[in-house]
Amino acid sequence: MSTKAEALAVIPEFQFEGKLQECIPFGNGHINDTYRLTFETERGIRRYILQRMNTSIFTKPKELMENIEGVTNWLKKKIAATGGDVERETLNLVLTKDGKNSHVDAPGNYWRAFLYVEGATSYDQVKNDRDFYESAVAFGRFQGLLSDYPAKTLHETIEKFHDTVDRFAKFRAALDADVCGRAALVQPEIRFVLEREAFAHTLVDLQAAGKLPLRVTHNDTKLNNIMIDDVSGKGICVIDLDTVMPGLSVNDFGDSIRFGASTAAEDEQDLSKVSCDLHLFEVYTKGFIEGCAGALTETELAMLPVGARMMTFECGMRFLTDYLEGDHYFKIHRENHNLDRCRTQFRLVADMEEKEKEMQEIVAKYR
Repeated sequence: MSTKAEALAVIPEFQFEGKLQECIPFGNGHINDTYRLTFETERGIRRYILQRMNTSIFTKPKELMENIEGVTNWLKKKIAATGGDVERETLNLVLTKDGKNSHVDAPGNYWRAFLYVEGATSYDQVKNDRDFYESAVAFGRFQGLLSDYPAKTLHETIEKFHDTVDRFAKFRAALDADVCGRAALVQPEIRFVLEREAFAHTLVDLQAAGKLPLRVTHNDTKLNNIMIDDVSGKGICVIDLDTVMPGLSVNDFGDSIRFGASTAAEDEQDLSKVSCDLHLFEVYTKGFIEGCAGALTETELAMLPVGARMMTFECGMRFLTDYLEGDHYFKIHRENHNLDRCRTQFRLVADMEEKEKEMQEIVAKYR
């Protein structure tokens, strides 16, 4: 954790406008240390976000910031070309006095700054269909605006992040090692994964065959990473670009469905409550395809339901792997917490398998 004094010490290193009036801790994020700065200028109040990056989690801060700078500069050009509001429809980096995208202080901490997006709010939970739809439009538009960005030029800051084949290999290694002697307790869950080894290859193999294009992907497509306009209720800006990397559009779509269209919490113990809500699936599908504005290929559109199932399967497999290894990666709050999470995800996968035809029909409505 950083201190306010440390934040104040680095403020002069950035190209902020005006005279500092306030520096306060901001938001409820658990990774980076975030402050909101208020400056008084000749044109009125100007606010910014200042963050100390958590380099324990983001171990390649230079590459990460190069990704963010490249993507946000691209978005600004696209938004300006269509007459949009550049200061509100994308994140805007504030450069340091020497023109860099971040500042490294004496102890080696990385700091960065953005313009504050005024008149908009991010929400942690979906309150209604409109919120979910607007998040879908915003993430779809993010895909659309970046559809011609050279994704291969981005750094892979977290290697093999959504390589489901690699995730399966890690699961097999954890199963073979069985360091905690837990495998005998979870045979149904183990069978569930092993029976879907071929499925784990689906998207990876399509990408390798050139049938799914490499895209700029967000990789954390939760509702709270969308700024929603306080007046219009529209999703206007995608934030938290720390995990922007090359990837598959269907995975970004799928992770939103995994979390947002489930009828139960991620760690629900009563599996009878767990299913994929087809109404919410349709709400998000409609918004995402509209937001993409024709940028997706026919194969990507056809694979959207598979992306939802794949991201859910991958997540459940990761929970099971962590359970077998002794719960060292995901933070747990009760005994068998990762096992509960795993079972919830697998129940959701099974439900999606039963609803595959209906999900495809929904996608076909909006293609």
